[in-house]
Amino acid sequence: MRELESFKYKISSPQKIVITTHHKPDADALGSSLGMANYLKKKGHKVTVITPSDYPYFLHWMKGNDEVINFEDKNQQPRAIDLIQNATMIFCMDFSCTNRLQDMKDHIEKSNAYIVNIDHHQDPKDFSDFRYWSTKAAATCELVYELIVEIGDKELIDKDIAECLYAGIMTDTGGFRHPNTTKNVHLITAELIGIGADNSRISRFIYDTNSIDRLKFIGFAITRRLVIMEDLKTAYFAINKKDLRKYNSQTGDTEGLVNYALSLDGIKIAALFTEREDGVKISFRSTEDVAVNKFAASYFEGGGHKNASGGKSRLSLQETTEKFEKLIKENYNILFNQAELIHEKN
Repeated sequence: MRELESFKYKISSPQKIVITTHHKPDADALGSSLGMANYLKKKGHKVTVITPSDYPYFLHWMKGNDEVINFEDKNQQPRAIDLIQNATMIFCMDFSCTNRLQDMKDHIEKSNAYIVNIDHHQDPKDFSDFRYWSTKAAATCELVYELIVEIGDKELIDKDIAECLYAGIMTDTGGFRHPNTTKNVHLITAELIGIGADNSRISRFIYDTNSIDRLKFIGFAITRRLVIMEDLKTAYFAINKKDLRKYNSQTGDTEGLVNYALSLDGIKIAALFTEREDGVKISFRSTEDVAVNKFAASYFEGGGHKNASGGKSRLSLQETTEKFEKLIKENYNILFNQAELIHEKN
């Protein structure tokens, strides 16, 4: 409570604020960042959003997108560093560990600014002066809404802010399909729609905006890169760099691909392995009765939510998928028998 009062006091007077989020931001990361930025600007603060990298084109509609600085852009980097060094407050949105900032990490850690962390991921590291955090929240955007209301500024949430926050909640609940779609989620999204968020428009921008290359890539991945291990209730995609080049892949083009594997009847664990210059990026998904976060943390330097986690591998793509198949076989009883026990208990 004392920390909240200190935070409220800090934002009661004009500040030079930098807002940042994790590398390769998704809708919750960008939505919480721009939603908070638009709110703080209405309170009279000088605010800049700096992302560690680019992000999907289907998020560019959000209010304030045209002012976002991409730290990976060498032309923008000097200005970004200057803004970080001179910031009086830095908001860290949708991540619990500064490693998620990649090249921005050292600059943020060296800052003398008052650090705010708003997040819903597990096992947060102690790097902030004020943390607004809960794993019960489906999305960081949900927490941003609750924080603004708790401060007493609900009337400052306008249509633009509401749409940023709605986007993050919608996507982090899988279009309101995942088990984290709580009563509170529906109550908040109802409030956001009441404020002016156009839910149909937002869904169209995010789920129904595709390039021809992306549609062809998805078709190729499903027909040529999908591996189904039916007896292990597991399926995965393995996408190499050549595949990405062939279909002119842009940031965000692999978004949601892993869910096609999870949608298969009888499949309870799905994974997407994407070969990058710095290693293999991994996305894990599972049905509600199977936890993949501990699996990701134990074997692939990852973690995240129970049914949606990430990881990485420094092995080749083939070695990574071979390791994955071996580990699924070795951990089958732990992963699935526990799932059955949980199901029976409920």
